[in-house]
Amino acid sequence: MAAQSYDRLEGFIWYDGKLVPWADANVHVLTHGLHYGSCVFEGERAYGGQIFKCTEHSERLKNSAKTLDFEIPYTVAEIDAAKQLVVEKNGKNDAYIRPVAWRGSEMMGVSAQNNTIHLAIAAWEWPSYFDPAERLKGIKLDLAEYRRPDPKTAPCRAKAAGLYMICTISKHRAERRGFADAMMLDWQGRVAECTGANIFFVKDGKIHTPLADCFLDGITRQTVIGLARKRGFEVIERRIMPDELNDFSECFITGSAAEVTPVSVIADWNFNPGGITRQLMEDYTAEVQPKGKAAAA
Repeated sequence: MAAQSYDRLEGFIWYDGKLVPWADANVHVLTHGLHYGSCVFEGERAYGGQIFKCTEHSERLKNSAKTLDFEIPYTVAEIDAAKQLVVEKNGKNDAYIRPVAWRGSEMMGVSAQNNTIHLAIAAWEWPSYFDPAERLKGIKLDLAEYRRPDPKTAPCRAKAAGLYMICTISKHRAERRGFADAMMLDWQGRVAECTGANIFFVKDGKIHTPLADCFLDGITRQTVIGLARKRGFEVIERRIMPDELNDFSECFITGSAAEVTPVSVIADWNFNPGGITRQLMEDYTAEVQPKGKAAAA
């Protein structure tokens, strides 16, 4: 049975300052955000009714908008409160949260300084980004044809909708070829990230990850680096070339949707989901639990 379309889910969406029925949260076809990509968003998770790293996500949303030259007309605290309201109103204790901000329809052209800035927040159930059985044994990644752009050519530090166009193309191609996702290189041919997650490798007990200088330095990425260092693992952020992948024993990816997911294959390279990956999966699961819940369990 096909999944229900997202525009037909039931519940409430926070839209420009108020809760509206899910079906009424619409935009006009001549919205600038649709035609010119003037749109930013976040992907967050709530665990036990509490949104993990809620304020950090709201701050990044505001900063992404500023990078695209518009100001979201709500404070970080107001966005935090609106997200929590959406979670509570929809009764989704464990949920995925999607805030999205965009330029409206007043001007239809490249220039749109006077367009109204809109903000909407939705929440829905999204248990795992990947098939649960496949995730436990390690997902398989293709090597994407498209590359992350030179930071001089795109606002790579913003979570901007337009930057995900090549990610969608790459993920579709990977899935057609029997992979779960794809690893992308940067504009100079170095390892960058996946289509919606950051990537890590393990060699001789040390963790290596690409420098986040032309792609998003994910909040989950930052969290996992902190957890790894707390465990005493050395984490090295550096340039990684594809021909080094033969030297790594483990690989995993991180993201709000992916959480911590082991990787078993990248194109022709093979990895064995091992102890460090499993430890960080467990540590991340414990970290996202609401305060007091993990201790009481």
